[in-house]
Amino acid sequence: MDFSLEDFSMDFFTLKGKVAIVTGGNTGLGQGYVVALAKAGADIYVPTYDTNWDETRGLVEKEGRTIKFIQADLTKKEDITKVVQGCIKDFGKIDILINNAGTIRRAPLLEYKDEDWEAVMNINLNSVYYLSKEVASIMAKQRSGKIVNVASMLSFQGGKFVPPYTASKHGVVGITKAFASELAEYNIQTNAIAPGYIATANTAPIRADEKRNGEILSRIPAGKWGTPFDLMGTMIFLCSKASDYVNGHVLAVDGGWLVR
Repeated sequence: MDFSLEDFSMDFFTLKGKVAIVTGGNTGLGQGYVVALAKAGADIYVPTYDTNWDETRGLVEKEGRTIKFIQADLTKKEDITKVVQGCIKDFGKIDILINNAGTIRRAPLLEYKDEDWEAVMNINLNSVYYLSKEVASIMAKQRSGKIVNVASMLSFQGGKFVPPYTASKHGVVGITKAFASELAEYNIQTNAIAPGYIATANTAPIRADEKRNGEILSRIPAGKWGTPFDLMGTMIFLCSKASDYVNGHVLAVDGGWLVR
């Protein structure tokens, strides 16, 4: 294919006119992804378990974008169908899917409860598969789409006291590669982002533990915790035309944690 370097522009990073589903997009890092996509020009559809939507709505509408919410339990296939159909009804298409929703339950392996294993696997892995598959059927007809799954440092390591979380995040990487391999012919790129240790409300107790905080910082070459800002640009890239030849990749945003 003939091309000129002059053809490239910063418009390759714009998401104007795009519609994105972001699961778990109402709090934490998910809210950061929502704001990032809105700032890049996308309209947003957020399946969420809660109904306290005002803060996230305000952040998106401040950017001049539209955001819709739907209350859904992503462990239920009927709710996944409801989410996909709702987005099509409200926006007419789905250009981007961010599988961000997840949960974690901690206990020693020999004491781990079956119900906790099943609860974590259902939201962290099964919902990713079923929602991605249903959205992919829409994207295949459009002959375009971006699926971005949220992995973890425990997609690469074993961890302690979190067997289903570790297994599910390894599985997310597998799903990412499997979908990338099969959906490329439809011009759909499937990738994953693996956040490192990020300063959020959820990690506040760890950062408050002087000993644990010191252990973590000593392992991060950057010498500091990440922030939601560190993930926003990466997410925009993986959702934009600029990443059209990136497929099946797991992009770690970890300050160098994995190399030490």
